[in-house]
Amino acid sequence: MALTTDMVLVFGVMALAVVLFLTDRIRVDLVAILVMLLLPILGLVDGAGAFQGLASNAVVSIIAVIIMGRGLDHTGVISRVVRPLVALTGNNRTRIIALLSVTVAFISSVMQNIGAAALFLPAIRRISRQSRIAPARLLMPVGFAAILGGTITLVGSSPLIMLNDLLAPFGLPPLNLFSVTPIGVVLVVVGVGYFALFGNALLPQVADTPEACGLDQNGECPVQYYDKLGRLAEIRIPTQSRHKITVGELSDRYSVFTIAMAAEQGNKKLIPPPFNKIVEPGAVLAVYALEENLERAAAALDTPPATDLKVFATDLASEYAGLVEAVVPPHSKFIGRTLGEIHFRHNYLVAPLALYREDNVCYAHLSRETLHPGEGLLMHGRWEHFQRFRQKRNLIFSHAFDHEVLHPQKAGAALACFALATLLVFVTDLKLAVCLMVGALGMILTKVITIDEAYSGVDWRTVFLLAGLIPLGVATQKTGAAAWLAQHLLALVGQPPPVVLLFVIGLVATLFTLVVSNVGATVLLVPLVINLAQQMGTDPRLAALMVGLAASNSFLLPTHQVNALYMGPGRYRSVDFLKAGAPLSLIFLLVVTGMLWLFY
Repeated sequence: MALTTDMVLVFGVMALAVVLFLTDRIRVDLVAILVMLLLPILGLVDGAGAFQGLASNAVVSIIAVIIMGRGLDHTGVISRVVRPLVALTGNNRTRIIALLSVTVAFISSVMQNIGAAALFLPAIRRISRQSRIAPARLLMPVGFAAILGGTITLVGSSPLIMLNDLLAPFGLPPLNLFSVTPIGVVLVVVGVGYFALFGNALLPQVADTPEACGLDQNGECPVQYYDKLGRLAEIRIPTQSRHKITVGELSDRYSVFTIAMAAEQGNKKLIPPPFNKIVEPGAVLAVYALEENLERAAAALDTPPATDLKVFATDLASEYAGLVEAVVPPHSKFIGRTLGEIHFRHNYLVAPLALYREDNVCYAHLSRETLHPGEGLLMHGRWEHFQRFRQKRNLIFSHAFDHEVLHPQKAGAALACFALATLLVFVTDLKLAVCLMVGALGMILTKVITIDEAYSGVDWRTVFLLAGLIPLGVATQKTGAAAWLAQHLLALVGQPPPVVLLFVIGLVATLFTLVVSNVGATVLLVPLVINLAQQMGTDPRLAALMVGLAASNSFLLPTHQVNALYMGPGRYRSVDFLKAGAPLSLIFLLVVTGMLWLFY
């Protein structure tokens, strides 16, 4: 096959894209758009072909899964998944990465890895905020695990799904579902161990600041500025208690500040209870207090020692409720009135805990305090109550406030839409994008999220990065550049030992999958390597299997769908992928080559 002008132009565009990716002179999505426009200008694809990536199955699937992931997060489903994970791992980054990686790899073994990665993105963001570990220190290892998980079964990635169809014309026996499982499991274990051992050196050195963890919009928790507030705890009043005390008296006498109350067995929760509410026998209270004040109140009321939240663990979790500091503005209708007269807890469903006045902080007898302009008020409540409360501007929040209001009552609808999309994937012949978009549309129609929230949740950098590179892969195949390059690279091999041939085939497939879609690389290379292996007396099925597996060896550049998805949230640069991905790519090839040769 002779080298043509169109091939030279394609190689030139490909080289330009790689150089721009690595130098970071231009954002990666802009590089992709530049490639998208250069191809029709140079006559390598027509106008419609230049933009076909925007309607590709992969890109539309990503958009749909992101929307569904946002819906699951919006209803608190992701939070419920995250909570036990955080409880198991604490704030240990290595344990968090290991548990998330193994979980996402297992899911990726039975569904498209981009779907698994997109569903875990909201969970990783929440874990980042709760553990105060920057997303850049979590996302890349989990993303790589999602890619590796696609090698565990023959349905885990598109190249492996189509491998049997490519073997059939050559009369070769088909592979079964679990033919690749031993290799895939070893790859996942190696990938998790790789980041456990070398993650600190390989991942971006990003400080775990509140801003890096996505907490910059919400500001610091103001509890640190109120030295008598103490910690959040739970008190159980004995059922035989004869002590009669109100919520206000508990605050005034013992400096134990009640934000929630539940009757015996955790029923009839009041969040918050009024100041004049009597604490009944058998009640459970959620309170803020110093340790010595908790002990003093426990001794006076004959209660067991205070514990961490149990009854109110979900109701008062950080994703649902928290502390907010506000200032009384000059135009507030609260001026000149006491908190008791306003019936603050009853009317606004938030609990005032402290009043900052003239360099003094008042904690006791708050219901009697008259409000004046410029005074600060510390409150605890659920985020949706603060969202409604702030609209009338009788109080001005002293820090940026952008907590998302979760709607757990819609969790059933969100899960039903997700289940419907998943069912369609497995029981119909519809395109993956169609199945997933059915679930995304269902979440909008059932009002799990609004259409505006769906639009705002999509990372358009990811969309244009992938959409711009898809026509480059098409042009590479259409002009014959891919076939020319593959033939010449394989011709350089000569007559090596079979194990070396397998390694070289994997290396060629790895290079191709960086610029051509993994499916395109597989379709192009499998017939070539089968013929080559037959000529050299090597098992052609092993050569084809090496291509199918190596098509997932996509760690060097953010051109893989998963890498592109995580690049924006992780604030990664192309060189970050090269630094962490180059050693892993080499390890990947060595592991696959060794296992194919020794065990297959």
